[in-house]
Order: sequence, then C-alpha cells, then structure tokens
Amino acid sequence: MTESKTRNGHGRIVPVVLAGGTGTRLWPISRTARPKQFLALTGEHSLLQETLLRLSRDPRYDAPIVVTNELYRFLVAEQALEVGIEIQRIVLEPVARNTAPAIVAASLLAAGRSDDVLVHVLPSDHRIKVDDAYIHALDVAEAAAIEGRLVTFGIMPFEPATGFGYIEAGDRLPSGAHDVRRFVEKPDANRAAEMIATGSYYWNSGMFLFQASVFLKECEKLVPQVHAAAFEAVEKAVQDFDFHRLDAGAFSQSESISVDYAVFEKTALAAVVPAPIDWSDLGSWDAVWKSGSRDEHDNLGMGKVTLNAMSGSLVISEKHHVVVDGLEDIAVLASEDAIYVGRLSAAQSVGDVVKRLKADPATQHLTETHQTSYRPWGGYSSVLNGERFQVKRLFVKPGKRLSLQKHFHRSEHWVVVRGTAEVQVGEDIFTLQENESIYIPQGEIHRLSNRGKILLELVEVQTGSYLGEDDIVRIEDEFGRT
Repeated sequence: MTESKTRNGHGRIVPVVLAGGTGTRLWPISRTARPKQFLALTGEHSLLQETLLRLSRDPRYDAPIVVTNELYRFLVAEQALEVGIEIQRIVLEPVARNTAPAIVAASLLAAGRSDDVLVHVLPSDHRIKVDDAYIHALDVAEAAAIEGRLVTFGIMPFEPATGFGYIEAGDRLPSGAHDVRRFVEKPDANRAAEMIATGSYYWNSGMFLFQASVFLKECEKLVPQVHAAAFEAVEKAVQDFDFHRLDAGAFSQSESISVDYAVFEKTALAAVVPAPIDWSDLGSWDAVWKSGSRDEHDNLGMGKVTLNAMSGSLVISEKHHVVVDGLEDIAVLASEDAIYVGRLSAAQSVGDVVKRLKADPATQHLTETHQTSYRPWGGYSSVLNGERFQVKRLFVKPGKRLSLQKHFHRSEHWVVVRGTAEVQVGEDIFTLQENESIYIPQGEIHRLSNRGKILLELVEVQTGSYLGEDDIVRIEDEFGRT
C-alpha cells in the first residue's frame, strides 16, 4: 500500500480537481483528445499526475474528487492508477457548463461525508512548487475557511501579465488572509503595470478553499438556478463502473458560468490569501519555457532536438529529430503530424492559429486528435492510409484486452511485433508470438488480449470498403463502452 493510500479517508480537506478542460493554447502538442493536463510538460509525470501526487503527500487531504468528462474518463483513471493514487470519485460532466455548476456538484458530494468538510478546488494543469511559502499559504487559507470565508489564492505577480485576471486585496483578517476589494478582468499591459505598482493586486490563480456548507448556501442565495440544476444532477446521478455520472437533463439546465462570476465576485465572504509561491498555469508556450530547466543560453529543449547557436528559445519534438540553428526567441513545437514555428515572445497567438485551423475542414482534425489515439487498453497510431486500406500500430498494456467486437465493412490482418497476443476469432482462441500473424475476416467476432507482462505491439492492416472507427459493434466490453 502506498503512503498516499494509507492517508485516504483521514484528511480534513477534500480536494476537488478540475480535469475537463480542452484548451488549445499549447497546440500542436495539446489537443482536444489529449489536452495539457494529461501531458508530461514539467517532468516524467503528467500535470494531472503531479497534482494528484502533490495532494497525496500532504496529510491534511482526503482522497480527491476529480471532475472531468466522458472523453477523458479513462485517461483520468489510468493516470491515477499509474502513480498509485486512489480517487474518491471520478465525476463526469455530461455537458460543459464552466466551473460553477461543476464545483457545486462536487461540493454537494463532498458535503455528504461531513457537515463541516473543507473543499479545496484546484485545476489539474498547474505547476506548483511545494515549499515553505506554499505550505504557509495553505495554512492561512485553511484557517480563513474555518472562519467561514470563501478563500481564493492570489499569486504574487512578478510581471504585468495580461493573460490573468487580478484580485485587489483589502484589509487583513485574523487568519492572515485579506478581504477582497474587487476582481479585475484581464487588463492591458499599462493597466497591469499600474496595478502591480500599488502592491495590493494579485493574479487570480483559479484555486479556492472553503467549507462546503458555506459555499453551497452562498450559491443557493446568489445563483439559485445553478445550485438547483447541480443539486438535481447529483440526486439523479448514477454509478457507472468507476465513474459517477451526473444526470444530463438536470445538469444541462444550468447556466454556463464560472465560479468567479457566479459567487466570488458577488459574495461578501470572499477572502484572498496573498501567495508568493512558485506557480504557473502553463497557459502558453512561453510559460512552459519559463517553468523549465533551461541551458546556459536560455534554451529549453525536450525530446529529440539539437540546438546550435540558439538563445532564448523553446524546441519540443514528440517523434522526429528536430535541428534548429542560429535563431533566438523562437518556439518550435513538433508533434507527430504538425509543426508550429513562431516567436516565443508571441506565443499567446497560438490560440488565434488554432481558431483558423478549426474553421477549415481540411485542418480541423489537427486541433482535435493526434496521430496516436489513446484508449483504456492502450492505443494505436496511424501509419499509412490509402484507398480501401490503412495500416496502424496497435499497443496493448499488460493485462488489458480490447472489446469482443466485429466489423461490417473491413477485414483485419494482425502481425505481432513485440510481446505475446491472445486472439479470439469466433469460438477459437490463438496464441501468437513475435513475427506471427492472423487474419480476421469481415463480420467475424474477435478480441485481442495481452496476458503478458510487457507491452504488446502489433501492426494492423485493414482492408475494406469503409475503414472508419465507427464501424464497430461491441458485444462485450469491460470499459462500459457501446
């Protein structure tokens, strides 16, 4: 049993981790099918895993509630399993309604365990260094929440950033937190510089800590329609395998609104903890560059890259070896099927590029999916496509198996490259070693399993009149897919 698991159920605070975002500001590495919270941008673990591990190491926390959506449910479960973290609930939002209804639903679930439970809401895709300043900020926030305050964390600004909202701090409270005078929308550079110069403005981190009962009472008073929709969605929720599905009809009735607008900007109970912590929302490629370990020329390289006569640049490659020579202030991001090149200092414009790609049917797919697609059993990479055929690389994790299925419009040929495959075709079961192959006729029931201890890799050749991923009939599926 891991240390984190021994602590579950004994903490004073229930963490609510928000992991449903589909942001594209880190395109082309981050995409709708696998956004940044599931990527390893700051070390060997993904940002979600880093968040879960950080929580598990502090005994004040109970097991987390993770709020995500249908698309990412298996990614959340698998990534938590990989690092040995037990999750209290994986709550699935049926539709996107911004943060307010999601946090209300999670707080209702947390409040079911105790009347005075504290809830710490935090995004899954931020980088935070745990040090004395961070621990002190948590202590202050916890004390203020116990006093009945709705607490937000204000990050000490070190530059006039225009990508954040700001919070103006007021009088100091006995807990060490401060009253909130006002929230300020993302300012221009001049206004941001003026606010920072006063010493009383902080970046809005999007992290909150409060007593669930206090927060829910304020929501019922300030945004009753959001509270009612979330309450009904929780009441009618169903348990589906390891997932807690909120009722779609009820949840969709909620207004789409952030918790900042819905509650924190209206309540008289808001407090801010000035937090001089090492923090980044990693919301742009220049933020990733600032957070990374750079060389003596201020370059950050990740993956298969060679940099020559470079300075102040970021170069990341997922697959191909990328060589960049004689440039400065450059961002080169190479995924399996797309490359972005631009000024690192203008990295905020990536979002505009993604909008253009989305608007063009010929490039829309580049914003949504990767060449490699991940599934709860492993995944596959597209290798070659042609008329009436396509070639894929399949990889199946140890102990996992695909659904029992059939296809109406295609046949499949499988060749084992690595590992040992167990293949069911009709009523027959075959064991295939490396360099052995099998043929799956069109319309035949079949299943692929990895009973071994190492990753199973195969080359799959599909032939037929239609090769879309929707040509699949699942007869049995341990992951609850239809």
